[in-house]
Amino acid sequence: MQPTPAVLSVSELNRLTRLALEREFPLLWVAGELSNFTQAASGHWYFTLKDEQAAVRCAMFRNRNQFVDWRPANGMHVEVRAQPTLYEPRGEFQLAVEVMRRAGLGALYEAFARLKEKLEREGLFDPARKRPLPPYPRTIGIVTSPKAAALRDVLTTLSRRWPVARVILYPTPVQGEGAGGRIATALATAGARGECDVLLLVRGGGSLEDLWAFNEEVVARAIAACPIPVVSGVGHETDFTIADFVADRRAPTPTGAAQLATPDAAELTQHLAHLKRRLGMDLYRRLTTLAQRLDGLAQRLRHPAERLAQQRRHLAQLARRLTLAQSARFTVLQQTLRHLQTRLRASLPRPERQRRQLDLLAQRLARATTLLLERRRSRLAALAAHLQHLSPEAVLARGYSIVRRADGHIVRASHELSIGSAVEITLAQGRADASITRLSDG
Repeated sequence: MQPTPAVLSVSELNRLTRLALEREFPLLWVAGELSNFTQAASGHWYFTLKDEQAAVRCAMFRNRNQFVDWRPANGMHVEVRAQPTLYEPRGEFQLAVEVMRRAGLGALYEAFARLKEKLEREGLFDPARKRPLPPYPRTIGIVTSPKAAALRDVLTTLSRRWPVARVILYPTPVQGEGAGGRIATALATAGARGECDVLLLVRGGGSLEDLWAFNEEVVARAIAACPIPVVSGVGHETDFTIADFVADRRAPTPTGAAQLATPDAAELTQHLAHLKRRLGMDLYRRLTTLAQRLDGLAQRLRHPAERLAQQRRHLAQLARRLTLAQSARFTVLQQTLRHLQTRLRASLPRPERQRRQLDLLAQRLARATTLLLERRRSRLAALAAHLQHLSPEAVLARGYSIVRRADGHIVRASHELSIGSAVEITLAQGRADASITRLSDG
């Protein structure tokens, strides 16, 4: 007799089937069209993936679908990376989706990676070839579509931050077939015309397919060949294109590109006002210091007439001292003479004869004293006349003059002057201005 086979319950059968499916089928990519898409209150997504001949139910739980940065909709063609499994409670075959992307993105990502690696090997991403942006651009070029919303944002930002700049638009499609070649042509045109100090290559956000024109090799090489610094502002902050890697600077958004390429006029105005205040304060301090120094020099500077008057006063003082000294000496001599007369009268037996001799000596002494005083007065008069002879005013009175340069320096030799020099001539009476027309070393 054959043994009776074991009888399985429905739940055991479904569990064994699920385990067999998950063991035999690893994670795989499946492409199809979305239909019956719903989002449960729990945040999980449930939908059907179908093609022309079949359909399969799918579930993508909240901890996985939160990483999808776009909103799925019925009719979209997508690619999912999923685990084939069985939903045990109902015995339904389904796919447990881990990753979802728009159909065709896999090939685009591969093309993106291949081109990025190729251009990186050629050095197009090398930071050493990146050019600095002009700090104060006078003309700014914009390469984008005239209908793009990004253009309005860029123009608004430029008018607010740097309204003095002239803006030139180089119109080109930024999406669709042939857009890459048109963008490259616009970049080449801007470079050939050389009108701008910096170029803004901008476009608003979108899917990978929408931004694909900026991943084309022709655009990358046009940016690298452009003689004008290029700022790339394509998509949102999380979007990266080949153009971003080749451009001289990359901005997260079109508005960011406008901010990156221009200074803030308001901040610059405040900075200039601050510098103006500092310059005014420095100039005031400098002028105050120079004025104080000029006052000090003016106090030290004395006119020759003042110095001559001082010397006259000193000479008069010496004359008074000399007169007083002579008078004191004469008094001393008189007192000595009287003393000698007294002693003489006491010692001589014939006072009359001695008196006559004393009278004679007194007369001789008076004459000698008078003669000495006359000589000293003559000497004093000669010194005064000599001092008057050396006075600058006396020299000027004899027809001489004093020549000064424009800086006040007294000229003593012709090599201190040059043809055309302005000089001031001081005469005995008055002054005159003159200009040198001829010089001689004699």
